[in-house]
Amino acid sequence: MKKSSLLFFVLFVSFSSFLSANDTPKTYKADVIIYGGTSAAIASAIQLKRMGKSVLVVCPEKHIGGLSSSGLGFTDLGNKRVIGGISKEFYEEVYAHYQNKEAWNWQPKTDYGNIAQGTTAIDDDLKTMWTFEPHVAENIFENFVKENQIEILRDKWLDRESGVKMEKGKIVSITMLDGTTYKAKIFIDATYEGDLMAAAGVKYHVGREANSVYNEKWNGVQKEEFHHSHNFGDRKISPYVIPGDPTSGILPRISTEDPGEQGSGDHRVQAYNYRLCTTNAEGNVVPFEKPENYDPAQYELLRRVFESGRYSMFGGGKIPNMKRDVNNVGPFSSDNIGMNYEYPEASYEKRK
Repeated sequence: MKKSSLLFFVLFVSFSSFLSANDTPKTYKADVIIYGGTSAAIASAIQLKRMGKSVLVVCPEKHIGGLSSSGLGFTDLGNKRVIGGISKEFYEEVYAHYQNKEAWNWQPKTDYGNIAQGTTAIDDDLKTMWTFEPHVAENIFENFVKENQIEILRDKWLDRESGVKMEKGKIVSITMLDGTTYKAKIFIDATYEGDLMAAAGVKYHVGREANSVYNEKWNGVQKEEFHHSHNFGDRKISPYVIPGDPTSGILPRISTEDPGEQGSGDHRVQAYNYRLCTTNAEGNVVPFEKPENYDPAQYELLRRVFESGRYSMFGGGKIPNMKRDVNNVGPFSSDNIGMNYEYPEASYEKRK
């Protein structure tokens, strides 16, 4: 072998060894490992740091804060005086943000209606604010993370098949799909799906239980029960492709399955709702683009609802800067009914 070839061989072997060493999946340790990037995850991490514990947040998300930073800015609120701790600190930060004139770049503060769910949006007595734009919430969570020196490892997906190691009924480590492993004394599942608990063998149920299971009335199948306006009411809307002609087939988004016996259990999960942050502020409006695969038939039922005299599919509360936290209203709305029944137990790819 020539000298130059030998040198190349040595360098190649050394470089290969270097790559192998750096490609070895890492193992992280902390007193507490939190899986998930929701608001509950951040609040838990803050409290643990204040208690002097080491903590790591490991989450599939790239944007932290869960619902609060993803569209739900019109807070569901009961008795506001029972909200305390880190939750109240969050709403105090919202209040402080909107005290700045610069925060009102699309609307003067004086023009904001100051209406929240059952209370005022801006509470000068408690120094809290209960409505906010999603990006404001995300910035507050990110500031919490920096101030408390919380380490977050994002885009980390739990190996749900074999990534949870148990000893004597306790989790001792969890491993992600990228091979990284996390060891801790305590693990917190702060996901909405409960993936870590499920992978650890915690018992759970998907769907609606029958009335008989817990001796309750309002679970299970409920036929002809109208608790709200999210239904067709007495509107006679044909479900057929050609109105009134059963031989023409059923419109999309309509199920022909038997709903089951009254009060019986089933596999159906409450609809997942898309929360949208929308605006009509001139200069800040981006038009909805028609998707390449748009299929008008998917919305024929909605068209017929409009024809029947009902013109709303969206509700929602006012949030600052001429925006709304858009919620579902009516029988055809931002609830994608039926499409989530398999989601809780589905693979990551199927969920996507």
